[in-house]
Amino acid sequence: MKLTLFLFFIVSASFCFSQKLDEKFLEGFNFRNVGPAGMSGRITAIDVVLAHPEHIYIGSASGGVWESKDGGIVWKPIFDDQPALSIGSIKINQQNPGEIWVGTGEGNPRNSQNSGKGIFRTLDGGRTWASMGLTDTKAIHRILIDRLQPSTIYAGALGSSWGPNQERGVFKSVDSGKTWNKILYTNDRSGVADMVMDPDNPRKIIAALWEFGRTPWDFNSGGPGSGLYITYDGGGKWKRITDEEGIPKGNLGRIGLAIAASSPDIIYALIEAKENGLYKSSDGGEHWSLVSTKNIGNRPFYYSELYVDPKNENRIWNLYSTVAQSEDGGRTFTGGLGGVHPDHHAFWIHPDNPNYLIEGNDGGLNISRDGGRTWYFCSNIPVGQFYHINIDHEY
Repeated sequence: MKLTLFLFFIVSASFCFSQKLDEKFLEGFNFRNVGPAGMSGRITAIDVVLAHPEHIYIGSASGGVWESKDGGIVWKPIFDDQPALSIGSIKINQQNPGEIWVGTGEGNPRNSQNSGKGIFRTLDGGRTWASMGLTDTKAIHRILIDRLQPSTIYAGALGSSWGPNQERGVFKSVDSGKTWNKILYTNDRSGVADMVMDPDNPRKIIAALWEFGRTPWDFNSGGPGSGLYITYDGGGKWKRITDEEGIPKGNLGRIGLAIAASSPDIIYALIEAKENGLYKSSDGGEHWSLVSTKNIGNRPFYYSELYVDPKNENRIWNLYSTVAQSEDGGRTFTGGLGGVHPDHHAFWIHPDNPNYLIEGNDGGLNISRDGGRTWYFCSNIPVGQFYHINIDHEY
C-alpha cells in the first residue's frame, strides 16, 4: 500500500511539471478564507447588544464593521459597501439594538492612519446603512447616545491628522442625526481624544480635547487647544478644568477618560503632560489629584485608553503596548496578557458580569470569560493591514 501511494505521488508530480496547465481547469475554483491563523488586524471599536450579550459588533482600523451573533465564533462583514472602511467608534442604541451608529476614521493617528467619511447609521442591525453627515470630520473617535432620549447623539470628532480643519470637536444632534451642531471647539488642530457620559445623568459629559498634528516625517502631541471640559446641560455650557482644579499646568497632550459606573463621582484621567500621570476625581470631575506617574503606559498618542470595572471602582484596565490592571484605584498596576498580540486599543466590559471581557489590539480580537485570566483569539476576522506595496518589473 505504501509503495502504491509513493508511485502515485511520483507520477503525479512528474505529470504536473511536464504538462502546461490549462487555465480553464481553474474556472471551477473559488477562493476561500483560510486565515488569519496567527494574527488579524487592528481592532478599534467594540460594542455589544446588552439584551443578547453574545451579539457583538466590532470596528477595525481598515477593515470595516464585523458582526458575531454567537459570542465570537462566527463573524461576517456588514460594512463593506460603504465609502470608508476605517472605523473609529461604534455605539448601539440599547433601547433599540437594531439602531447602530458608526463613526469612520481611526482615532489613533499613527503614520498609517486612514481617514473616514463621517458618521453612519443602520436601523436594521447592519443590513443597510445611511450616511448621517459630518463627512469632513476625517475621524470620529467617540459616539454617545442619551439613553433617556435616544434621538440625542454626541459625536466626538478628532479631525484631520494631516493638517488643520475646523470640522472637529464635539457635535450634537437632537433629531437622530438629521442636523448637527458643534458644541465644543477650541481650534482647527484640536479634536476629541476621549468623551464619557455620566451613567446616571446623560446630560453630564466630560470631554478631552487634544491638539495634535502629523506629517510624514514628524508628529506633534499637545498644545494650547488641548484641555479637559465638563458640561451638566448636554453641552449648552462647558467648564474648562485647569491646574486650579488639580490637573497639570502647561500644554497638555492626549487624555484618556474613564468613569466608574458603580460610583459615577469617581473619574480617572490619563493625562499626557510634561510628566505623564494618572489623575483621579472623587467629586464628579470638579477636582482632581495625581494618583501615579509609574507604570501607566507608553506612547500616549497611540493609546490613552482607560476602563473601570463596572462593579468595582478601584479596578482599572489600562491599555497600551500591554494591558495593565490596577486593584487599588491606580496607585499600582500589574499584569500583561500572556499570549495576546500587543498594542491594545479597544475594550468592553459587561456591565453586570465583569468577567466577560472583549479586547481589541493590533493583531485582532480576544474574548475572556474569566476576568482576563485566559483569552480566546478570534482567528477568522481577516482585517490584516497592508502598509507597503511594490511591483515586479519583470512582467
